[in-house]
Amino acid sequence: MTSEANMKKLGTDLKELSHDAEAVLEATAGQTGETMSALRDRLANAVEAAKSTYHRLEEKTVAGAKAADKTIREHPYASIGIAAGAAFGLGLLIGVLSSRR
Repeated sequence: MTSEANMKKLGTDLKELSHDAEAVLEATAGQTGETMSALRDRLANAVEAAKSTYHRLEEKTVAGAKAADKTIREHPYASIGIAAGAAFGLGLLIGVLSSRR
């Protein structure tokens, strides 16, 4: 799984967690008690922290994609050379490892 796929999955998971937690908060709104109030406060704080984390990750991902796009557009031949070199190195490594068996 690529890091982009991991970021998308993390974002989806954080959204689902946020929605589920908000549903729990709404479902327990009528319940009273000191313990329930403390749990609701902790859950509300966790939801806000998850939302904040999601937004920071989203901003970092967008900024990283923009920076990569800008670099590739400014230096297209260097980017192709680096990609080709990385592919060659990876192929060489796989070839060496497969021949050891």
